Amino acid sequence: MSPKPLLGNRFLLLTIALLLTSPDIRADEVQLKPDHPERYTVVKGDTLWDISTRFLKSPWHWPQIWKINQEIKNPHLIYPGDVVLLRWVDGKPVLMVERKGTGLPSLPETTTAPVVERRIDDRTVKLSPKVHSDSLESAIPTIPPNAIAPFLTRPLAVGEGELDQAGYITVGLDDRIALGDSSQFYARGLKGDSSEHYQIFRPGNPIRHPDTGELLAYEALYLGDAKLLEPGDPSKLVVTAVKQEIIPTDRLLVAPKKASLPYYYPHAPKTQTKGRIVSALNSVAEIGPKTVIGISLGTRDGIDEGAVLRVMRHVGTHRDPVTREDYQLPDEESALILVFRTYEKISYALVMTATRPVNLLDVVITP
Repeated sequence: MSPKPLLGNRFLLLTIALLLTSPDIRADEVQLKPDHPERYTVVKGDTLWDISTRFLKSPWHWPQIWKINQEIKNPHLIYPGDVVLLRWVDGKPVLMVERKGTGLPSLPETTTAPVVERRIDDRTVKLSPKVHSDSLESAIPTIPPNAIAPFLTRPLAVGEGELDQAGYITVGLDDRIALGDSSQFYARGLKGDSSEHYQIFRPGNPIRHPDTGELLAYEALYLGDAKLLEPGDPSKLVVTAVKQEIIPTDRLLVAPKKASLPYYYPHAPKTQTKGRIVSALNSVAEIGPKTVIGISLGTRDGIDEGAVLRVMRHVGTHRDPVTREDYQLPDEESALILVFRTYEKISYALVMTATRPVNLLDVVITP
């Protein structure tokens, strides 16, 4: 297969022109920050959200300007050392990326590098630029991986009766009740599973919709990990990690394989939707940036991974100084959240940016 022709421009366009045709500012219209840089060199520890924040007023709009380009396999994969540049084409801003170490555009993985002839010591030598191939793991992520990694391979919520059908701990060796690290124990109900690794859970509090009272899910309290020693009924296992004290009747679920961090592409939900914050998983007091929260919206509401929602702070009422009557103040935007894990009736999201304190029961809406 012959190589695709390279663009005449030195840099490979990652985006198309911004949507500037309408005179009215829409919620989904991409807008540059007044103090945006002309170029930015990507460093280790960056996220796509961080970089987009430098250029855009609403960083979650980056997929709209980093459109898939036919010349590359995945323009969303950016690596430390790459340079992101803002340029103007026909009076409209576009973003470009210069691949590190080459001074050339980002090349597709299947593209053959161009051959260049050069005279060296009266000899004609054919030189082919080397294309640096980085693994997916070395590309910068969309959002901070350490903020959500612990929540990607554990059930955060379970349906009614779901844990009741799982295997359960009966007793520790030597009749031990409280189990800790390296404690061996017996369990029943593993249903002939040949799995070697398990996670231990305890049913938590019910999560109900604050407006309707509908049961959305039960919290799944993660207690630790266990490894199967001897299958059978009862099965024999050993505790390999402890987060909380483990006791008989705690439940066993097969541990999923280690998952790599997904690449999330921020977008608005397909429909106008409204829900509430119903839980905060890693917050001790005030809910702020990089806090994992649960919301009362799930796949049945059209929510999928990567969906971005606005958090609205309920301001309340105010006494009119003239009429002396109370009137309702409009809700104010306090944060942006990005959904990273979904269930049927509930989803979990990371608070990305917050301009005001975020609280339980705050409303979340389509941005």
